[in-house]
Amino acid sequence: MNIIPLHESSWRRLQEWRATLPHALLFSGPRGLGKVSLATTFAAGLFCEAPRPDGLACGKCLACRWFEQGNHPDFRLLMPESLRQREEGSEGGSNKSGKEGKSNRSGQEITIDQVRALDDFFAVGTHRQGLRIILAHPAEKLNRNAANALLKILEEPPPSTLFLLVSSETMLLLPTLRSRCQNLPIPVPKPTLAAQFLRDAGVVEAENWLALAGGAPGLAQQLAEKSGAFWMEDLVRALAGGRHLEVLASAAALEKTLKAVKGENPLPQLIDWAQKWLIDLNLAAQGMPIRFYLQQRAKIATLAQESQPIRLARFYRQLLQWRRESEHPLNIRLFLEQFFFGYRALFTE
Repeated sequence: MNIIPLHESSWRRLQEWRATLPHALLFSGPRGLGKVSLATTFAAGLFCEAPRPDGLACGKCLACRWFEQGNHPDFRLLMPESLRQREEGSEGGSNKSGKEGKSNRSGQEITIDQVRALDDFFAVGTHRQGLRIILAHPAEKLNRNAANALLKILEEPPPSTLFLLVSSETMLLLPTLRSRCQNLPIPVPKPTLAAQFLRDAGVVEAENWLALAGGAPGLAQQLAEKSGAFWMEDLVRALAGGRHLEVLASAAALEKTLKAVKGENPLPQLIDWAQKWLIDLNLAAQGMPIRFYLQQRAKIATLAQESQPIRLARFYRQLLQWRRESEHPLNIRLFLEQFFFGYRALFTE
């Protein structure tokens, strides 16, 4: 997708850095803003042998063809193996990452072996005496050993080398690693621009999906095209039940749907949506406009009258704890039953 119109100010800042590039840039901001696309577009423009006046790659030179095909000799991509498998074949997702190291048990991390594999990359001269670029995303998935290994490289960076780190949770990065990078915060785009971007991409009810995604157009498009039509309706239907929620039946139905999700752990997304539902309930209870579930505005207003702010706050804290635990293997049915029993209790006398 053409991400530049959504982030023109960030793109201008990147172009200002072209003359004197730092050794590491950190693209930070909420998930779904298009940070990876922005970083990849920037890398393509740096490699291009005849870049356009606006800094974009020409798309015609040999370097551009290599990069588009994922074969540029001076580019490496560091990412968790599970994410690599999901993105295989997508634009920018099949670029070489060098020697494959052992993945961790679940393939959810960037490992030290992946970082160490860069030694061979640094030992070889760059193509046409150009620039090396290493893109790491999501950078917060660097495990402890990998983060320390990368920190050592950044302390004495190889010449003509640029690291592009992309992170949606920068506080999970080592503080010393963050301090070695020039930070580029990527803001949430204006709603009118983001909604038009989604409509141009064929997304129906763009404003509703954008609200659910917290203003992040990339996440909104993903929800609309994949998750939205898949299992979100089951969750919303259950949550709308309030005190009449049939816990066991709803847990069984949602478990069946979640198990059909391939290649990823769906529980973090489920809890994220539940957190947004709780935020809307709390806003409605205080007489304020809701932010996320615009289509369920009337139902949320009714439910808010049947609960108490203190209960909503306590259950939200419980969701934060479950969010941390959701990254680990859990029994989906037992989790859903516990979650729905706790939610239904918000509306009992």
